[in-house]
Amino acid sequence: MKFMGGIQLIGTSKLVEELRLEIEHVGRSGAKVLITGESGVGKEVVARAIAAGSPRPGSAFVPVNCAGIPETLLESELFGHVKGSFTGAYRDKPGKLEMAANGTIFLDEIGEMTLRMQGLLLRFLETGEIQKVGAERVAVAPNVRVIAATNRDLRELVAQGQFREDLFYRINVIHLVVPPLRDRREDIPALIEHFLGRLIPSAPSAGQPESGNGHGHSQASVVKGISPEALSILCNYSWPGNVRQLENVLERLVVTGRHESIVPDDLPFEFRTPLQSGVRPRRERRRTVADDLFKKLVEDRESFWTAVYPLYMNREITRGNVRDLVHKGLEEARGNYKIVLKLFNMETREYKRFLNFLRKHDCQLPFKEYRQ
Repeated sequence: MKFMGGIQLIGTSKLVEELRLEIEHVGRSGAKVLITGESGVGKEVVARAIAAGSPRPGSAFVPVNCAGIPETLLESELFGHVKGSFTGAYRDKPGKLEMAANGTIFLDEIGEMTLRMQGLLLRFLETGEIQKVGAERVAVAPNVRVIAATNRDLRELVAQGQFREDLFYRINVIHLVVPPLRDRREDIPALIEHFLGRLIPSAPSAGQPESGNGHGHSQASVVKGISPEALSILCNYSWPGNVRQLENVLERLVVTGRHESIVPDDLPFEFRTPLQSGVRPRRERRRTVADDLFKKLVEDRESFWTAVYPLYMNREITRGNVRDLVHKGLEEARGNYKIVLKLFNMETREYKRFLNFLRKHDCQLPFKEYRQ
């Protein structure tokens, strides 16, 4: 484990060491950075490490989740607004770009930004000018470093007309790729040690009430560690949700654990199936997230609503993972969504709910090409 400007980047694998060296080199420059990688790999941790290593230590780091804010609010969030510019604008409000002056703004999930917002961002990158919502005058945010991140393939989005090519080249000055957890399994024990250290409350001193350590839980936990058998299973799991999923699973185990040491029987069901718990041949480590989910649905007979839906809603898998899964289902069903419904172990009455979910999250694929 090593610290970079107070930001912890955990792991000693070759991939992490290479990434750490890149971060240290990039941090000293003021260049724009594009960070890519699957959902949950720790792109914001990398962004914070870059900002912490800049020649401007202690300067503002302002994160913005571009996917979690509707377009109408995202413009105000980034550029600010003046009093009375829209309903609810009771006072002037500075935008995140203004707040990041002489510091860093982190645009997470930039691939989800609409074309209109991409145009507004491009103008700022070219001129440094800020047009607040409802304002007549243009302001300037000086010396803002832009770090963007996405789990999507921006080149593919450019080809599809969903992302501006000029903006892509503006933000892609330096490109860092954060590896998925399944490609650096040797780091999993250190990550588990780190997260358990945060999640398991310290024993209180005499006369003091029991409490967590800031990241732990207010009630004392039975769990004190993890058994070698359970550790081995976790190290051989595919981790479609990467480091975020690992942290969530460990938190669940600490809260619900019944033994001082986490044992295989304490692990959620998906970790105890032959697919996930056995040591895989080396060639299978390159399986995609959609491959693992598809096998879980088709071979293990789990329902889409229990095996896939919660992972997506908790941001442990991406929209792209779900689209890939639907693609595999349509291939198997020759373009028939009703057969996909049965293949994914859902009831006939859930057909509309399934299609509504796919439409809402832009995961519905055209079926005609699969019928050829």
